[in-house]
Amino acid sequence: MNEKIQQQNFTMTDYLYILIKWKNFLILNLLIVVAISTAIAFLIIKEYKATTTIMIPPEEQSGLGGLTSLLGGKSSIAALGSKMFGVSSNTSEDVMLGIMNSRTALTRVIDEFDLMKYYNINDGNVDKALKALKADFSTTPNEYGMIEVSVINEDPKVAADIANYFIHIADSLNIIYNSERAKNNRIFLEKRYLKNIEDLKIAEEGLYRFQKKYGIVAVPEQLEVAVKAAAEIEGMLTKKELEAYLLKGQYGDNSPQYKGVATEVTLLKKKVQELKNSSDLGLTSNVFFAFKQLPDIAIQYLRTYREVQIQQSILEIVLPMYEQAKVEEQKSIPAVMVIDKAVPPQLKYSPKRAVIIIGFFFLALFSLIPFVFISEKAVRREKFDNPLQERFALFVRSIKKLYKLRN
Repeated sequence: MNEKIQQQNFTMTDYLYILIKWKNFLILNLLIVVAISTAIAFLIIKEYKATTTIMIPPEEQSGLGGLTSLLGGKSSIAALGSKMFGVSSNTSEDVMLGIMNSRTALTRVIDEFDLMKYYNINDGNVDKALKALKADFSTTPNEYGMIEVSVINEDPKVAADIANYFIHIADSLNIIYNSERAKNNRIFLEKRYLKNIEDLKIAEEGLYRFQKKYGIVAVPEQLEVAVKAAAEIEGMLTKKELEAYLLKGQYGDNSPQYKGVATEVTLLKKKVQELKNSSDLGLTSNVFFAFKQLPDIAIQYLRTYREVQIQQSILEIVLPMYEQAKVEEQKSIPAVMVIDKAVPPQLKYSPKRAVIIIGFFFLALFSLIPFVFISEKAVRREKFDNPLQERFALFVRSIKKLYKLRN
């Protein structure tokens, strides 16, 4: 009970007194920790960080403008189609970051700079080298929309060379990727183009056969002429019928005047009936067709002509895309601009010796102070609850004796 009362009545000066009493222990051990941490900090091999900054050019249309300008209103459709099929060679920031962090790029860097030896990997395990390289390599988009590529290495020149090589290999892989994609697009579009050419040829031949069969070159115009001509014949028939009626009333049925006009009326009626019903009219005339055939002729013409127009419109879209794909397949334009090339750094990146020493110092300090208070409590204990408490008290007394601490 007395011990608990004493603990409850402890003041700040009591704790300060304990620290002063244990000052030799604290100072000596802190000096040892500082000495060891200093030795460790200076034994750690220096590492250098080289950084290169690149910029991805703004995305813009990949050159279809010159071709699609010939299409008038269809240029936007062709441009949209080029984006759908990936004909454009634009390289986004995410794509470039993905390429640089790909296993292919990292493996090439490992092989180029013999990093298996640098990382002391003797069993040929590439995954270990990849893991180690990823720890020393970083790609970070900065606030200006550019990409910073950093590499850490013990040799400043090697660090700069690896950083620059990453840009080179990433750009090379991107060109290969774009060329392969353009090749696949070109093959697909080539097949579609050739099929369109064949379909257009079939449609044109169908239109040719239709025109040759009916003698029609332009259905709307020719039908308009035929209708006008038929209307004129109908008008003439009506006029002659009226004239015949008047002559009949004036001169009689047997008069020469009436018979002449009646003969004309008969011929005109025959012609009108021929226009309406004869199926052979189109064989002798390129203008007149039997009116009962006109709907069939018109619908056949419209369907045949429409197929030609459809295939022609498809050709106007597919051909520029096909030509663009052939151009893209042969392109090898770099997709990145190097703003700052990596140079060998003059200042080390690590170790941060001051941080290491100060860190160990405070870690030791915040560990030793609680130990001091626990130890002081242990040596003041008059009664022990278990053998472990007693052994710890004996251990503390030996420490106090070793450091010549007063009781």
